[in-house]
Amino acid sequence: MLACSSVHCFREDKMKFTIVFAGLLGVFLAPALADYNINVNDDNNNAGSGQQSVSVNNEHNVANVDNNNGWNSWNSIWDYGNGFAATRLFQKKICIVHKMNKEVLPSIQSLDALVKEKKLQGKGPGGPPPKGLIYSVNPNKVDDLSKLGVNIANMCRGIPTYMAEEMQGASLLFYSEKCFTTNILWIVNISFCGEKVEY
Repeated sequence: MLACSSVHCFREDKMKFTIVFAGLLGVFLAPALADYNINVNDDNNNAGSGQQSVSVNNEHNVANVDNNNGWNSWNSIWDYGNGFAATRLFQKKICIVHKMNKEVLPSIQSLDALVKEKKLQGKGPGGPPPKGLIYSVNPNKVDDLSKLGVNIANMCRGIPTYMAEEMQGASLLFYSEKCFTTNILWIVNISFCGEKVEY
């Protein structure tokens, strides 16, 4: 066996320590920065909600909700960093962007806690009724997606994108236009109303 000089042995030991330290750091840090995912199934599919999944990315301060229901599928991204949310309606081939109402939408911390604790897993419409928001969709296309943040710009790039404004105190019962409603994890119903979402 070859003998090593004290400098050479020190370098080997330092390299081994660095590798072990980096490995342990990855093991303990990964859960804190990871995306958390949850799937919610609507087995009866009475309301046509299909299967939903949510992922929370604490590092980027973003939550993503996917609703898979055939032709009525949609994807929503909540960018807590810039205060905007966007929903992509696949059947209509459009994106709708709106300011997040932080009084109604759950904070990223509470959404993250629900996902980590799996409190939404298998839950259905048996709890308290979801909160509701109604938005009026502006018929003019958004020209510059970059002002909405990189996450929304990436999701909506290449498809017509419209801004929507919250209708305070509105009720769907008295709204004259057609609306598309997204039921998000039995937490909140968001309705988008206007000519661009009519079927």
